[in-house]
Amino acid sequence: KIFQAVVSYVGHDGTIYIIPKSFEIELNKLMTEIQSNFKCLGLLEPYCWKKGEACVIRGSDTMWYRGKVVELGGNTLQVQYIDHGCIERIPQCHLYPTTLYTHIPPFCIPCQLYKTVPSGNCWQQEAVDCLQELLTDEEVEIHVQELPDNPWGKLSISLYFGGMSLSSFMAYQKYCVAEDCQDISELVRFYIPVLPSYTLPPLPVPGDTFPVRVTHLVSPNEVYICLDPSKNLTKPSTAEGDASCDSELESLDEALKWCNKSVESFPLLTHFQTEMPCLVEYQDGLWYRAKLLSIEEYDPVKVLVQFVDYGNFSVVPTSRLRHIPYRLLKYPVQAVRALLAGFKPASHDKNVKRIPYSPEWSEEALWAMMACVEGKQLSASMLALSPEVTISLYEDDKNLVHMKLIEMGLADLDE
Repeated sequence: KIFQAVVSYVGHDGTIYIIPKSFEIELNKLMTEIQSNFKCLGLLEPYCWKKGEACVIRGSDTMWYRGKVVELGGNTLQVQYIDHGCIERIPQCHLYPTTLYTHIPPFCIPCQLYKTVPSGNCWQQEAVDCLQELLTDEEVEIHVQELPDNPWGKLSISLYFGGMSLSSFMAYQKYCVAEDCQDISELVRFYIPVLPSYTLPPLPVPGDTFPVRVTHLVSPNEVYICLDPSKNLTKPSTAEGDASCDSELESLDEALKWCNKSVESFPLLTHFQTEMPCLVEYQDGLWYRAKLLSIEEYDPVKVLVQFVDYGNFSVVPTSRLRHIPYRLLKYPVQAVRALLAGFKPASHDKNVKRIPYSPEWSEEALWAMMACVEGKQLSASMLALSPEVTISLYEDDKNLVHMKLIEMGLADLDE
């Protein structure tokens, strides 16, 4: 049987939960009925919950959903949304016991990929992250291959997204071994999955003054700044204790430490896309977040990348590039590009050596600005957020940083 479905959830064990398109109308009717029957808060008085007990769950969107208790534990219970598959831990006050809808089977179907064996015989966290990013809320084509031994078991399926076999795609990424695997190397070369990009941190509004440090200079008036110097981005260390890849990583630093321990298990990049997030090995032998900018050399291939948490650039061979775990994309970039206002290149700068990519500035001006900002605690005043982030940069004594360049004859005031 072949049918269209929407993937509602991918479990941590790689189980794919699907809702057939043909079920959508009935599911919407049921949801409407549940909302009309439950207009209350959750159960506020003490209640002795049992594992497997049917209930309704008040979701974060304030809608009520059918559920069941999966695991007991203190003031919170682990519950499953039976029509969507997802499992989460919920305070008891967001649940209400009911047997009103137990005669209606769940609308979502748990599935596994047919004749597909995950690397290491269980889906690794990176593979699950990939599945979640590719499939969640996407419409796919399902080919039923084998029915489960019991009614509550997993349906064995072949799944196709964008015309491509999911098993073949995951095998191509080295996440699993699949029988009857298609050769999709040509498809993958041109297939660009919709991957998330990095996000910017919240930026101060024009008029605000805030502490910064400069992490990279492109030219004297184009810099990358870190907005919260109190949370210094420390170099990843592989000397820390082991961190489980299933645990919640508390910070970007912790996530990078985990990555540096596990990086050998991450797939090499096999296709290249401008602005594509990745991990890159730096000169110190550690791996950092970066994005691809362009291919600079072809024999052998070398790629221009930018380290997004510092702003600096590097040309590296493909052996120093790895797929980035999706979890590392949830942290905003640490370095934000900013233009410095109030000064411009000196009209009579006699220094012959110019910055090759910004010849209006002398190299002497760049070195002088570097001495003014490197490793120092500075403050900035936000002047504009668009079309480009523009700031005035101040030293500790509240003097404008660029005044030293003007005194040295390396820049002019720009009114």
